[in-house]
Amino acid sequence: MSDHQQSLQDLADIRRMMEESSRFLSLSGLSGVSAGIVALIGAYVGQLYLVQWELESTLDQIMGYDTHQEHLLKLVGIALVILICAAAAASFFTIRRTKARGERLWTKAARRTMINLLLPLAAGGIFCIQLAWYGAGLLVAPAMLIFYGLAVINAGKYTFKEIRMLGASEIVLGLIAAFFPGHGILFWAIGFGLFHILYGTIMYVKYKR
Repeated sequence: MSDHQQSLQDLADIRRMMEESSRFLSLSGLSGVSAGIVALIGAYVGQLYLVQWELESTLDQIMGYDTHQEHLLKLVGIALVILICAAAAASFFTIRRTKARGERLWTKAARRTMINLLLPLAAGGIFCIQLAWYGAGLLVAPAMLIFYGLAVINAGKYTFKEIRMLGASEIVLGLIAAFFPGHGILFWAIGFGLFHILYGTIMYVKYKR
């Protein structure tokens, strides 16, 4: 190998080490797939609850009760529980991947990724609860997709660049969902379920993990 080629190789190695130290690269494609599967299960549970809600609403009207906000908050609660379960499943595969590679999980890049992800998610969660409380429950699913997309794009600065495409897709889907009130569960399943499975599969094949 010539001196010029060696210099180029050294520069490539330095660039790779700098990228690994500044970006969180321990995400596993299986994390996205597992999160998507959990989301699809959650969408099914949410749909079952909507059917129950419709049946109970008929009885509530007969009895003169107004339980609209109560049911909306329960539905938002189900969504939040599913999101937590999906995050736990994704974390499991990420932690397993990190240990297999003999790397530290809680690095500076990992902290930056989580902070940039959680801040928009927290704001979005509070906003969705407010929407449900003030009777705008039909916008909860679109708002979840939009805020989640913003969070993913924000965190994408410190991890794989491909994840920004996932975030952009979630935002576009959320904006479309806002024009179709009453079909939130369907869009929720597509965005949090199918999109994650597709993204996770692509990442797994591309990076073999």
